[in-house]
Amino acid sequence: METVMHTATAKRVRSVRPVGTRAVLAELDGLQDVLALQDMLNKSPLPGQVDVLAAAETVMVVGESAAATRAIGARLMELELFAPEVTDSGLVVIDTVYDGDDLADVAELTGLSLEGVVAAHTGQVWTVAFAGFAPGFGYMVGENEALTVPRRSSPRTAVPAGSVALGGQYSAVYPRRSPGGWQLIGRTGARMWDLDRAQPALVRPGDRVQYRAVREVVTASDSPVGEPDKEHHTESGLRILNPGAQSLIQDLGRRGFGPLGVSAAGALDRASLRRSNRLVGNAASAAAIESVNGGLTVEAVGDQVVAVTGALTTLTIESPSWVGSDDGDVQPGATRTVPMAAPFALLDGEVLTLGAPESGFRNYVAIRGGVDVPEVLGSRSADTMSGIGPAPLVIRQVVPVGENTASTAVGAPELQPDFPGTGVTVLEVVPGPRADWFDQEALDSLCSQEWLVTPQSNRVGMRLDGTPLKRTREGELPSEGTMAGALQIPPAGLPVLFLADHPITGGYPVIGVVRDEHLDLAAQVPIGGKIRFRFVPDSPDASTTFTKTPEK
Repeated sequence: METVMHTATAKRVRSVRPVGTRAVLAELDGLQDVLALQDMLNKSPLPGQVDVLAAAETVMVVGESAAATRAIGARLMELELFAPEVTDSGLVVIDTVYDGDDLADVAELTGLSLEGVVAAHTGQVWTVAFAGFAPGFGYMVGENEALTVPRRSSPRTAVPAGSVALGGQYSAVYPRRSPGGWQLIGRTGARMWDLDRAQPALVRPGDRVQYRAVREVVTASDSPVGEPDKEHHTESGLRILNPGAQSLIQDLGRRGFGPLGVSAAGALDRASLRRSNRLVGNAASAAAIESVNGGLTVEAVGDQVVAVTGALTTLTIESPSWVGSDDGDVQPGATRTVPMAAPFALLDGEVLTLGAPESGFRNYVAIRGGVDVPEVLGSRSADTMSGIGPAPLVIRQVVPVGENTASTAVGAPELQPDFPGTGVTVLEVVPGPRADWFDQEALDSLCSQEWLVTPQSNRVGMRLDGTPLKRTREGELPSEGTMAGALQIPPAGLPVLFLADHPITGGYPVIGVVRDEHLDLAAQVPIGGKIRFRFVPDSPDASTTFTKTPEK
């Protein structure tokens, strides 16, 4: 089902596996080779390289197109790996109080005294191998394996921010309060992630870290406080009267921050976002409102030009009693409907309501000029997993309009594509990098049954219900890079289809990857809808055209 390339040279990439059509996974012989390849790709990016995601034994490289990704895969097999240069510059010191809840357990597991654990942790330099789990969470590998300990058998539901921990061969600091299963040995006041800094992550892949024992935590001070902002009066925009089930600000997402643990986020149905922006004369990347399953109600603050795309729904406009037009086209207090996928005027005080979708699941409401909220890492998108970007919209909030237009005129009405309802939606899938963890029976089962989209689905991933798939291998993978479209199979056997807010690394085998061109369609499958997968191993886009490297 997939092509894997091999080479006999120890200091070369061992194999390259396709991850859908827009990424490849380079397998290496150990963490030192991972660090070497990561360093080389960061210093000398390959043509078309978009992102590099290092993990325990792999490096995933994302390409800007299917063709670029194929070329990257072939080029990776030719690279000779050289260890990164070690310098004394860039050493990050993290002051730590060693009083963690698991310190005694770590001492018992390692055969060291409590003081010995502290000495072992502070007495070596740690290198940030890769990021993942959460923005600012760096997996650090030490100079020896004296502190290699298993994760806790029962993860904690909440680990305090600043906790210094050990897990396997790694050390890390939890940047925010979150669940976690690592052994806690101490705490620090260092800010591991701070969006007010030019470089938000305190430590990044390749950085060297020294822990220093202290008696008390000193929390880093907040950014200097300047003069308070003047009170902001929004003169133009959309007031939220009802956000529906969930409404978020989204654009085309943020790329290139995977090494910091930040996913791309962005609109799940990118084509619908682009269409809505095109209709009102905006730049394709302008921010708009993404709303789920109808119910969104907004009031115009000032006269606006708006377009709604995505799920097929009824758009109703109610004019307040004081609104009317000189030519009588709009009667005071009147109610009217407007078409989907067409620009329309929403006059000051008029109220637009999105009805329940007849088909599809997500709508995109574009306003001429785009939504004007602060950019975070180059994007206005809300990332529901990491909390980066604007918060979900709430009642009475005014969404301000910006100036991100691309044309002096609005666009012509466009035809809406057919969106899925509660029937069956077929998604094309390229065999995944870990399809060899499953036998032919499981691969056939993936595509022969109809998978139900459960209510536990969200922007992180669609959780599917059906007949569980059985693996042919026991155990778990070391965490490795993943991407939107990946079909992970947890131990229970029920697939999770990763969407835009997915974690950048994962430890469950990926049996297949939905083609990038079908992710917009997947975003429109409603809760309760059904999905059928279809393998397309011979797709002209698929990154399965590698050939075996001749042995030397």
